[in-house]
Order: sequence, then structure tokens, then C-alpha cells
Amino acid sequence: MKAFRCRVCGNPLHAENSVCVSCGTSLGYSREEQAIVPVDEQGRYADATGVKWWVCTNLGLSGCTWLAPRPGGQCSACDLTRTRPADGDAVGLEQFPAAEAAKRHLVAELDGLGWWLVDRVRDPEGGLWFDMLSSVSDDVTIGHADGVITIDLAESDDAHREEVRASLDEPYRTMLGHLRHEVGHYAEWQLVRGESRMARCRMLFGDETVSYQDEIDRHYAEGPPADWAERYISTYATMHPFEDFAETWAHFLHITDSVETARSYGLLVGVPTPAGTRFRDLVTEVWAPLSIALNQMNRSMGKHDFYPFVIPAPVLDKLEFVAGLLPPRR
Repeated sequence: MKAFRCRVCGNPLHAENSVCVSCGTSLGYSREEQAIVPVDEQGRYADATGVKWWVCTNLGLSGCTWLAPRPGGQCSACDLTRTRPADGDAVGLEQFPAAEAAKRHLVAELDGLGWWLVDRVRDPEGGLWFDMLSSVSDDVTIGHADGVITIDLAESDDAHREEVRASLDEPYRTMLGHLRHEVGHYAEWQLVRGESRMARCRMLFGDETVSYQDEIDRHYAEGPPADWAERYISTYATMHPFEDFAETWAHFLHITDSVETARSYGLLVGVPTPAGTRFRDLVTEVWAPLSIALNQMNRSMGKHDFYPFVIPAPVLDKLEFVAGLLPPRR
């Protein structure tokens, strides 16, 4: 995440701030400027070209501070959510803001990487929708299908998510992690096109045409191969080539975002920017020492490792591939 400052008083800000705690200025997030900007008493902001924007109507519902193109309207990030909890679902509505905050984090991150997500109204063939579903009354399966990502809002609850993480013996499980993984499926659907990319993808991840259900059954019956750590980022990645790609994509975003955050807050000085180096070099020369230091910091606080993963050489190749699917940043 970027390090934001109030344009009125210079006080540090966090991504979800709607008011500057130092000077009391009301705030909104401009997706176009990728910046937190001051808004007037009507929640209005005029950009450098004179175009007016208004704070999203969902501020009270989901904590959204992003700017919308019309008064009383919702922002382009909220447009990406097709389904939310019903008004009478108190538990779902309580869980909804955390999921939406993680989604906005993801959207802002992809904006910075040069991939501007749009909803399926704007792009019926290739756009993206999120169904943020409450599992209070119905079972919800997290997944992606044809440009629709389904999220179980119960994953917003720390106790529930930790129970599931422990039961599955996972080293890491977060709402943002779910979103990054599922958008990885969407990224493969949208970005891995053309004979050259398809051939390279299959060489790295395997034949995606093998039966998904058969591979799921095999995975849960037999578990991962004994040597999985030599070729995969996680045991879940061993299930099917689709899951290997999505897990690799998620780690590409974990690493990129963490490095950018460290840079923004002055923890990395004099190292190449992600835009100016090969991704594998960023991993080995910047991320590896940074993640080790952060793991030790977490241990100093008696917490689990910040990044509980090891990246073998074959995964470096996979990371380099997924990083190259996005347009070069300028």
C-alpha cells in the first residue's frame, strides 16, 4: 500500500480514512489519481480538470471512501460487487465491510500494476463481478467461474477463518489472500491467450485440460506428492494446473504489494523498483531478505511468520511468467 498524506495538513493517512484525524478534513479516494483527496461538506471533490466527484454512497454500508462520478452514486469498485447480503441479514452485513475493504485493496493494487478491473456491465464478455455471499443460511463455496468470483463472507470473521486454517493445516489464510487467489483464475482466463503464452503456461503449470474433479478427488484422497515443496509454492497448488497458476498469481501480488509498501514507508532504500527489474531478481535480491527480516519481527512479537513460504527455483520461473502477463509499468 502507498503511504498517503493529507493534502491539507500533511498528516499521515491510511487507505480507509474518511476523515483526517489531525485537521478534521473529510476525505475520499480518487481511483483515477490513486490518491486520498480532500472533499467538501457535500462530499464533493473537483479534480485538476474541473471534473466533480462525490464520495461513494456506500460509505455507511461498507466503509467505502472511493469517489463516484455522480452524487448519490456508487464508485467503480462497488460496481464490481454484483451481490451483497440482504438488508435483514445482520451477520452478513457485519461481515461485509471487511470483505469490501479487502476487495478495494486488491483493485487499487491491480490499478497500480496497470490492470484496471471493470464490471460486466461495462464489459459483458470480459468484465468481473464479485458475489459477496452470506453463509448464515446457505453453504457458500469460494471460487471463480466465467468472470464471477464468489466469496464466503464468513471468512471475514477471524475466529472462523483461523479454525478453518488450522483444520486444513494451511500456513496462511486471509480474506485478501482469497481474493488474490480467485482473481488469479480470472487473470489466467483473461491474460493467458495466444499460442506462445498458452504453450509456456502449460510447460510451467501443466495441462489445464485434465479433469478438475478427478484431480480434486486425487488430491483429497492421496494428498500432495512427497516432493511438492521442490516444485510448488503450496500443497494446494499441487491439486490442478489451474490452482497452481492461481496460487502463484496470489504470491506475485503478495510479494509486489509488500515490497511496494516497504518502499513507501522507507524500509527499502536504494534497491531497484519492481517496474525496473526482472521479477525473479526482485524475489531473490529484495523479497527474500525482507521476508526473512519480517518473519523475525513477527517472532519477536510471538506471532506466526509473516511469510511462511519457501520459493524454489521452479516457482521462480512461474512467478516470472505471471508477472510478465501484465503490461510494463511506466
